[in-house]
Amino acid sequence: MIRLEAISRTFVVGTEPVHALRGLSEHVRPGEYVAIMGPSGSGKSTLLHIIGCLDRPTAGVYRLDGETVSELDETALTAIRREKIGFVFQSYHLVGRLDAAGNVELPMVFAGVPRGERRSRAAAALEGVGMAGRTRHRPHQLSGGERQRVAIARATVMRPAILLADEPTGNLDSAAGQQVMAVLRRMNAEGLTLVVVTHDPDVAREAERVVVLKDGRVGRRLTGSELPASGSGK
Repeated sequence: MIRLEAISRTFVVGTEPVHALRGLSEHVRPGEYVAIMGPSGSGKSTLLHIIGCLDRPTAGVYRLDGETVSELDETALTAIRREKIGFVFQSYHLVGRLDAAGNVELPMVFAGVPRGERRSRAAAALEGVGMAGRTRHRPHQLSGGERQRVAIARATVMRPAILLADEPTGNLDSAAGQQVMAVLRRMNAEGLTLVVVTHDPDVAREAERVVVLKDGRVGRRLTGSELPASGSGK
């Protein structure tokens, strides 16, 4: 499904090049749960942004479902982001003036889904993340865990094949984080491909595979069960 071949990404800061990724190659199979770990500055978020078509590699080839994504124009990339990939971020990115249902409906508004279908699909998505009783609450009326579950509902309401999550439990206490991860585990068990960037070894330990980055390269690959409880790989 996701195939990265010798991916590099270089930014220029002032006059100096910064090499965020250096010849990285990785493959994610359909339905897999992969965690990406590594210290700050190791390239985790840059890698996730390239997988999610939010950024382009400086060099290398990215193929998604056999299609060479790195050669597509912005219109085609927008279609992929809308139809194939969902995003969840640490800071939720909910629209404060909209209630939970309105936030979940947003991707469907942009996709031209009729209003009646938007409402029914948003209600089903919120029910699926345990938020059926909070559909008319605005973000400031929700806890952090509830906001993140609304964000997950919004990210999956278009029925993407892939969900990318950048530190999805980073702003949550342990109980709320466990609730969020229970939702993501269930979705993955139902066939959703899940790629999670995390510093939390408890989150990464649940993954089928853990990819540990160091200085823009893959430093280690291991299974979630092989990740030590001490948090090695951070």
